[in-house]
Amino acid sequence: MTNLRKIIIDDQEIEVDGTMTLIQACEEVSIEIPRFCYHERLSIAGNCRMCLVEVVGGPPKPTASCAVQVRDLRPGPEGAPPVIKTNSPMVKKAREGVMEFLLINHPLDCPICDQGGECDLQDQAMGYGVDFSRFREPKRAVDDLDLGPLVETHMTRCISCTRCVRFTTEVAGIAQMGQTGRGEDSEITSYLGETLESNLQGNIIDLCPVGALVSKPYAFTARPWELTKTESIDVMDALGSSIRIDTKGREVMRFLPLNHDGTNEEWISDKTRFVWDGLRRQRLDKPYVRENGKLRVASWREALKKSAEAIQSASFLVGLVGDLVPVEAAFALKHLIEGQDGVVECRTDGAKLPSDNRAAYVGTAKIEDIDAAEEIILIGTNPRVEAPVLNARLRKAWSRGATINVIGKSGDLTFSYNHLGNTTDTITDFLGQDHSSMVDKSSLIIVGQGALIGGDGAAVLAAAQALADKTRSSLLILHTAAARVGALDIGATNGEAMTAIKRADVIFNLGADEIDIEVGAFVIYQGSHGDRGAHRADVILPGAAYTEEPGLFVNTEGRPQLAARANFPPGDAKENWAILRALSGEVDATLSYDNIGALRNVLFSIHPHLGQIDVVAENLGAKLKQKKMAGGALVSSIEDFYLTNPIARSSQLMAELSSGVKARAIKAFAAE
Repeated sequence: MTNLRKIIIDDQEIEVDGTMTLIQACEEVSIEIPRFCYHERLSIAGNCRMCLVEVVGGPPKPTASCAVQVRDLRPGPEGAPPVIKTNSPMVKKAREGVMEFLLINHPLDCPICDQGGECDLQDQAMGYGVDFSRFREPKRAVDDLDLGPLVETHMTRCISCTRCVRFTTEVAGIAQMGQTGRGEDSEITSYLGETLESNLQGNIIDLCPVGALVSKPYAFTARPWELTKTESIDVMDALGSSIRIDTKGREVMRFLPLNHDGTNEEWISDKTRFVWDGLRRQRLDKPYVRENGKLRVASWREALKKSAEAIQSASFLVGLVGDLVPVEAAFALKHLIEGQDGVVECRTDGAKLPSDNRAAYVGTAKIEDIDAAEEIILIGTNPRVEAPVLNARLRKAWSRGATINVIGKSGDLTFSYNHLGNTTDTITDFLGQDHSSMVDKSSLIIVGQGALIGGDGAAVLAAAQALADKTRSSLLILHTAAARVGALDIGATNGEAMTAIKRADVIFNLGADEIDIEVGAFVIYQGSHGDRGAHRADVILPGAAYTEEPGLFVNTEGRPQLAARANFPPGDAKENWAILRALSGEVDATLSYDNIGALRNVLFSIHPHLGQIDVVAENLGAKLKQKKMAGGALVSSIEDFYLTNPIARSSQLMAELSSGVKARAIKAFAAE
């Protein structure tokens, strides 16, 4: 039975789903309805009353369009479609009155408000308000909240839209914010004055339609019209969140989320949003060579020559691909190293991922499959720290009734789940059970890197594939490194995996900062920050960070995505693929591409699916052979959410957030 209903909006007759609200129906015909409390990804509050419309023949008063569904409207005379007016004298007068109420206690500090230029209240007051107020009483003032080092509060500006309360409760899964009091005494506050304990809290800055919640690190550093805006991709995890990079001159000033229903919806994690100060610190901006045990500044010619001499004299050459490397740089490294009879490896954490089976190292599911899943099994992963935005999607599925089972270390995932156990034996037992009830359901299995980095990694992956086959479930491999899937796609692997590094006499380290290289080998390090890799290096080649060069990344579901250049590298640092191209000339094995366009042409000719930007291809590969597991506990692949890569470890703010988490983990004694 169809649920379509006809409705007339401002003399335009349309047919829409009866479950749509009036505000959604108006959007179908491109009619803008002002709103403050309504947000399409949050529950309906209906408390700002700015979205009022007139229902002809209905109650003799305006109707809140966000809280009334089309199917609730009575038909007109002789069954005619209901009529809605969005710009009648009644609506205009009502909106002016609502705006007057909203501004009763609002301070007149627009010139100094950090939200100025991006303020919904400012825009809508101009569009729908009046230029006077009948309110003459003193304005009310409210004490500001301390929500932590990320969100700065100016609660006198708050209009009680409750977007922040609904987001933290429904999406982030914390219950620390709420509204107290009645009437003029009502105010948004946090429970017992607590700071927020969520790695998604920065999203309430975007949600706030006024200047009550603003970014504390960004505050008073720039105005929106001073910024150059670039659409790009985040690399702080493997989700591939769509972001906007705002730059002022050569400096990155902030990151903001962009809407992408297939990956991050319109949320980003706090690490993604606030890591920008790490792009300014501990940067490698000049080449270095080690002389008499100490690094000294060198010219590019000298650094490249010394690197070429080491590569040409190597008896066994190994190239390592780090976690933040774009596909183009990994592709150039593979050609360079293998052209010198060396091997390349991207699985630097020891994950037992097959190099030639995309259905095994990526899976068969899309991220958006979570939305429709009725039963979800998490194996060896803590998505709250590995991919916070994906965890919010899991919470949304749970809130709609999905059953979630966890095999691995237990923890607070912001939703209820069935903890089945924490060992590989649990997987074996679970695989042997009757799962006929799952066959007819839409089910999904998510395997984290924590399950794949141990000795049983290959066996766990094979068991997960077998379980997916038995229950007709989709399989998603949740990666934590943004560069991993792209590097696997181009075959940046070797049969020895990371054991090859032990017998290498020359190692080309392309941004692999998460491993320790033993003393002995000659190390050439190419990267953007002075982290672990640079400390061990004999030659340092300064490269660009992810905001400073165009690059291709493939996210955890196998979706190729393009990151754009928003600013330029500091000092003498160069784009990563260009450094490798220059080095290839020094070793008399010049690569065949002189610009990134030519490089991509070669790349796409060998790997066509990488040229299908933002398309999730069907992943193919044979089922892995099942193996007996030795047994043991599953671990999480991430110990500290805020310090997972060299950019984050260079950030003062990430260090502060990390220490805050550790301090809260220490339980207080009763006397304290």
